[in-house]
Amino acid sequence: MHPHIDLIQKFYTAFQNRDSKQMAICYHPNARFSDPVFPQLYGAELIGGMWRMLCESGTDLVITFKDVRADDEIGSAHWEATYTFAGEHQVHNIIQAQFRFEKGLIMEHHDQFNFWRWSRMALGVPGYFLGWTNFLQKQVQRQARRRLENFLHAG
Repeated sequence: MHPHIDLIQKFYTAFQNRDSKQMAICYHPNARFSDPVFPQLYGAELIGGMWRMLCESGTDLVITFKDVRADDEIGSAHWEATYTFAGEHQVHNIIQAQFRFEKGLIMEHHDQFNFWRWSRMALGVPGYFLGWTNFLQKQVQRQARRRLENFLHAG
């Protein structure tokens, strides 16, 4: 098995176990992460903080992953997350991850999912009617970033 396949499997296994410390050590110190909610996170510390926040707040979080592929430079995986959002909305998010590696660690990690589909589950009626708009996505991004910053400053 290629070492980068092992790295991705280690990452998602740690996520399944809500072990954000093990997740964070999979990243290069200068890593970059993006997804539709957190579009620009730079540095293993900030990215690790995001995973720690999600692991600690996701009390009913269930992660599955499959189709892990990787070579010397790039990799990918399919993963799914089921959880309760904001204490009331059940979410089943389907994500496709793309990775770029450097020195045996994740340098770039890009998760892609359908924001409108996610927003309908996570936000209910507002997500159904506005989830396809740039306005709502930007608002969710600002709130998520503020939540992350508050979480990091509190801990």
